[in-house]
This record gives sequence, C-alpha cells and structure tokens, in this order.
Amino acid sequence: QVQLVESGGGLVQAGASLRVSCAASGRTFSSYTVAWFRQAPGKERELVAAIRRSGAITYYLDSVKGRFTISRDNAKNTVYLAMNSLKPEDTAVYYCAAHTGTWVPSTPSGYDSWGQGTQVTVSS
Repeated sequence: QVQLVESGGGLVQAGASLRVSCAASGRTFSSYTVAWFRQAPGKERELVAAIRRSGAITYYLDSVKGRFTISRDNAKNTVYLAMNSLKPEDTAVYYCAAHTGTWVPSTPSGYDSWGQGTQVTVSS
C-alpha cells in the first residue's frame, strides 16, 4: 500500500476554480492507478476521475466532463484534480485512492489505499 494525503479543498463560490492534490509516499507511486472519488452527505461515494500509471486518463464522471481535469506528476508523487466552473452539486469530501493494477475499478472496493479526504464546498 501507499500512503495518500489530500490537500487543497476549501469553500468557494459557484463558478470558481479549485485544485486538489494527492501526495503519495513511497518510491513506486508511478506504478499505481489513481482515482478521485467524492462523497456528499447522505450519498454513496462516487468515482469522479481516474488516471492510469502511464498517465493515460481513463475516466471522468459525466457531470464533470469538460470542467475537471486529472493529472499526475510521478516525479513529485502527486496527482491533481483541477476543478473549474464549480457548482453547488460538486460539494463533497473528495478522496484520493490508488491500486497497483492497470485497470480502473469503478467502486471503492477496488482500491486498497485511501487518503483521509478533503472537503470541497461550493456556495450558490
């Protein structure tokens, strides 16, 4: 497993931008597929975006396509989620997750490493 720490969440107004980061420990971070999930109060945790260890972007939730961009810098052991044109419905705790396979699991159970989460709140 790898240790993950998210940062960069906060309170913003609708239409604003925010970038959250996921910093990983360990020298083999480049061998992990990494995903961002989010969980709003009373809702299930959902997959937002995922990026393979090669850097190929594999998945975006339909509601964030064109607004969110996932990227990774393996030299810095960090994955980013840039969020533009934020909407109140994007409000959630955002979690970084990772696993060593090349595929992208769509459910949380497919990942064996998780961060503690960072809160993103978008006001209307």
